[in-house]
Amino acid sequence: MEVLSEMSRDITPTRTFSEGESVSLELHNRFESLVHSQQVTWQMSYRLLRPLGSGGQGVVMLADRINPHDLSFRLALKFYRPGVYPDPMLYRDDMARIARVAMKLARPQQDQLVDVFNVVESRGIQVLSMEWIDGLDLAHLLRPHMLDRVRERVDDDHWEHFNDVVVTHAESQLRLQPGIASSILRDCLLGVAALHREGIVHADLKPANVMIKRTGTCKLIDFGSAFHIDDLPLRSTWTPRYAAVEVLQGEMPTPASDLASLGYVFFEMLSGSYPFPEAETPTEFITAKLALPDQLRSLLPEDVAGNDRLVHLIQKLIDPDPARRFQTAEEAELGPAGMAEFQKQLVKGDLSSEYANEIRLLLEKIGRPQQ
Repeated sequence: MEVLSEMSRDITPTRTFSEGESVSLELHNRFESLVHSQQVTWQMSYRLLRPLGSGGQGVVMLADRINPHDLSFRLALKFYRPGVYPDPMLYRDDMARIARVAMKLARPQQDQLVDVFNVVESRGIQVLSMEWIDGLDLAHLLRPHMLDRVRERVDDDHWEHFNDVVVTHAESQLRLQPGIASSILRDCLLGVAALHREGIVHADLKPANVMIKRTGTCKLIDFGSAFHIDDLPLRSTWTPRYAAVEVLQGEMPTPASDLASLGYVFFEMLSGSYPFPEAETPTEFITAKLALPDQLRSLLPEDVAGNDRLVHLIQKLIDPDPARRFQTAEEAELGPAGMAEFQKQLVKGDLSSEYANEIRLLLEKIGRPQQ
């Protein structure tokens, strides 16, 4: 009996975990397993809210990404249309190329490029998950009724300020004042420079693909036509009105042709005119674009046409010969004949303003479109 008594004193009793402790330990073990795994997966649900846009390539939807806490994160989903391809295999091949471009777009983390989150496939359809930008695209901003909405919301003094500093009516659409137009162009050049450094050509720069955020800054969007210079597309989808002359003549878009497209956009912002309104065929567009550099002073408002630096800058963007354009987007923005020098000229002439804030106030007065 004494021996048994000694043995019992040497045995450490086993403690029973409570239910709560067991659950906590299990959760901890799951955490350790998860963070030390080589791959993790989970499902994600999206609530589709409304269309944001539609074109030949597909449909962009505003969506809420739902998480387990009944919270949501707003973003945009682009669903790529298979019907424009002759067979499913070509669709899959081009979708794989677009996915490669999208992942390259995510690398620069450039503020002037739309943020790309992921490329997924749902029932055979490719879907691009990306940032939703709260604002207006430049094409909508230039429509005359936008300024009419501002007039309804401001007094006479503010109305005069908006017309003198920000935007005013022109013949066919709105005309941005030079400081505002140059601010938008600089944002575009920053975005394009980041693209080109990654070896990507946008290939479809136009007002509809420039988003003006409600913060007053700009982002380039819609990279459905974009391609890496070492990974060419199966088909071209550029817009003739804003395509460079050499692209209309059958050549593949290049970084130089992106600069020409931005030049046509800049001309549109400054002139208040829809570019090349009479042209319909590629030949007519080529003829009009070959003539534009020599016609600039007669087509631009007097305050712009009289500014030699500004006219020369536009000519260096849209020159029909790619070799005579700015060599890079960085040169167009920061070079001795570039956008930064023009804005310095505005500062010296006491004509500068806080352009991003002016744009922010403009969009605030325009308000949000009714859903």
